[in-house]
Amino acid sequence: MLDKAVQQALRPLMTRAARGLVRLGVGADAISVAGFALGMAAAGAIAFQQYLPGLALLLLSRLMDGLDGAVARATRPTDRGGFLDITLDFLFYAAIPLAFALANPVANALPAAVLLAAFIGTGSSFLAFAAVAEKRQLHSVAFPDKSFYFLGGLTEATETITAFAAMCLWPQWFPQIAYGFAVLCGITIVLRIGWGWQRFR
Repeated sequence: MLDKAVQQALRPLMTRAARGLVRLGVGADAISVAGFALGMAAAGAIAFQQYLPGLALLLLSRLMDGLDGAVARATRPTDRGGFLDITLDFLFYAAIPLAFALANPVANALPAAVLLAAFIGTGSSFLAFAAVAEKRQLHSVAFPDKSFYFLGGLTEATETITAFAAMCLWPQWFPQIAYGFAVLCGITIVLRIGWGWQRFR
C-alpha cells in the first residue's frame, strides 16, 4: 500500500548512491546477494534473541534490496537479476518469522506458522498474477520499472518491514503482531484474488 510513495521519496537518494556504486564497478546481482546475506544474518541474530542487532541487520538488508534495483536501472536490468531479486526477497521474508519461532518456540511457533501460511498466500497470489500478466503482455502502471508485473496490496514490502521492526523492538508482543499482520495479509490475498478474477476474464 505504501511502497509506491516510499520508493518515490527515496528514489533521488537511491539514484545518487547507485551511480557511485556503478562507478566502483559494483553490479546489481552482487548487491542482491549481499542484501540477502545481511537478511540471513538478521534472522540468525533474532533466533539468538539479539533483537536490536537483528533489526539493524534487517534494515541494512532492505537498504541493499532498494539499491540493487537502482543499480540495475543505472546500468541494464536483466531477467536474471529480476529473478534473483524476487527469489531472495521471498526467502528473506520467510526467514524472519522462522527466526522468532526459534527464539521462543513455546510462545512464537504457532503465530509464526500462521504468519508464514499468510505469506504463502500473498506470495503465491503475487507471483501467479505476474505470470498470467506476462502471458497477456500486461504492464504495471504503478511500478513500471519492475522486471515483471508488480501487484500491490494492503501488505507490501513497506508494511512487512514495519511489522518486522515492531517485532524486533517489542519481541514479547510477537504473537499479537504476527496474528494481526496475518489478518492484513489475508485481506491482501482476497483483494488479489478478486483483482485476478476480474482482470483475467
